[in-house]
Amino acid sequence: MAGHHLMTAVPIGWKAFRGIAARYGVAAAAVGATYFLRLAVDPMVGSKAPYILFVLPVVFAILVAGRGPGVFAGMLSLVAGLTLVASADRLSGATLLQTGMFILVCGGIGWLDSRRSALRAAAQQANRLLDLMLEGASGYAIFTIDEHGYITSWNRGATDTLGWSAEQATGQHVSIFLTAPEAHSVAMNQLERARETGRFVGEAWQKRADGSEFIAHLTVIPISEDNGKGVSFAKIVHDVTERKAEENALRRREEHLKSILDTVPDGMVVIDEQGIILSFSPAAEHLFGHSEASVVGKNVSLLMPLPDRERHDGYLQRYLETGIPRIIGIGRIVDGQRADGSTFPMQLSVGEARTPDQRLFTGFIQDLSERRAFQSQLAELQSELIHVSRFSAMGTMASTLAHELNQPLTAIASYSEAAVALLEDSEPPDDETLIEIVSDMGRQSLRAGDIVRRLREFVSKGDVSRSPQDLPKVIEEASTLALVGIREKGVTTHFSLEPDATPALIDKVQIEQVLINLMRNAIEAMENTPVKQLEVTTVRIDADTIQISVMDTGPGIAPAVRDRLFHAFNSSKDTGMGLGLSICRTIVEAHGGRIWAADREGGGTEFHFTLVSPSEEVP
Repeated sequence: MAGHHLMTAVPIGWKAFRGIAARYGVAAAAVGATYFLRLAVDPMVGSKAPYILFVLPVVFAILVAGRGPGVFAGMLSLVAGLTLVASADRLSGATLLQTGMFILVCGGIGWLDSRRSALRAAAQQANRLLDLMLEGASGYAIFTIDEHGYITSWNRGATDTLGWSAEQATGQHVSIFLTAPEAHSVAMNQLERARETGRFVGEAWQKRADGSEFIAHLTVIPISEDNGKGVSFAKIVHDVTERKAEENALRRREEHLKSILDTVPDGMVVIDEQGIILSFSPAAEHLFGHSEASVVGKNVSLLMPLPDRERHDGYLQRYLETGIPRIIGIGRIVDGQRADGSTFPMQLSVGEARTPDQRLFTGFIQDLSERRAFQSQLAELQSELIHVSRFSAMGTMASTLAHELNQPLTAIASYSEAAVALLEDSEPPDDETLIEIVSDMGRQSLRAGDIVRRLREFVSKGDVSRSPQDLPKVIEEASTLALVGIREKGVTTHFSLEPDATPALIDKVQIEQVLINLMRNAIEAMENTPVKQLEVTTVRIDADTIQISVMDTGPGIAPAVRDRLFHAFNSSKDTGMGLGLSICRTIVEAHGGRIWAADREGGGTEFHFTLVSPSEEVP
């Protein structure tokens, strides 16, 4: 085995030696030929310029055989040149100068050759890197085209993108990839535009080898030119079908979102972390009177009146530092300022969105001006309706009230006649009897006056204002009007009022109306029942809630009206308008409570409603 290696190594070494010997032999032959040429012209030039012709073999040796043979040729040329100079002149100044200059020239030629070699190596390395880059450009078809539009080179990305192999594509006209009817003229026009402007960039449909088509981004660049002719081009084709589809989908989503935002009645304002307005919706333009162009890039505080305008940046900075929201994600009613300086109430809701490089805040704004005006009008109409309802209720109570007032008035008249008779017949008058008669007259007049006063308070409209009221006293005053005439109807009453179920935060007259309506309804419901018992109770449900109940022993709630019991114009009475219970629900719910009805165990109906007990903060 070792002998085999030795046998194979000898021929290889000998071959290399022969190559080296050949290159050095070429150098020596060139010097020898030059030497004989110099001898031939020696009669004409003599010993002048002994080295000038020997520059040629040095250059020839370097170009043909390399730097080593070139150096060898230079040394031989130096010796040959010296032999042409007479022995007496070899050490002369002129000869030494020429010798030195020859050595420098040879050295310069060697340096130039080394630079040329370095440049050649760098060019080869650059070509290799370029080839690697072209082959590694996945997804990009890169190929070169001659001046007539024919493909001269083809990378692997072109095969992946267009489907043709390098052998199939090379030599084909570049128009084979185009789908346009006049593909050839279109392709040549692209090359011409690249030649004129230095680059052609565009998008067009391209065709693959299998006939399928795709949208491509095209770049054509001229890469060489020979005296204005023979320009070649590099063309880059990138499939952007998916990207275009994504862009189109994104554009459609953006247009859809924009159409939604343009039609949403709420104003929308987008700001950054510094409070600078980035977006201003059409609804916001209408709401504030500013155009989007006039506010984008400015601080959002310009939409706020003082003092909020001066405080806003501080609020925003505090949130960024602490992360504690005061309005973000919560919403608040604030004041806004229009372009004309007028202010208006608005509901502001703020959402936050975070991106890798910033935070964005989006404010959604509702103008509350019309809502407040409507609520004010609604409250006025509700007050009018309640007022009319009280008059309607008084119409049904008129006859019984007249009878009830007649009793104290008749008693006062009787006591007056008795007092006159006592004064006329008694000598002297009986003072104790007279005092008793006058006291009874006073009590009866106060009774009549109290009935009239409460009736006037009940009917009068007054201003709606809630305040803590003693609930037993409110129930007592309401029952004075509601229970007029129940003796003749045989109705008995029972009141069970818990001591701690008071006070309540109410408008006294309105709650009295609820109680009167419920009591009068209970009395009327028991008109044809053998047992007529009305019960009113109060109980505290929790620290903030009190429940009042009005119960009767009537026939119960008719199934036909049960589901719509508290709806307007729903009544089981022949002459009723169906507004009483609807007004009761409106009043109770306006007080923060609720009202409902239930069947009473053993027969009858129970009406329950709740009221709010005032907290300690309420004065």
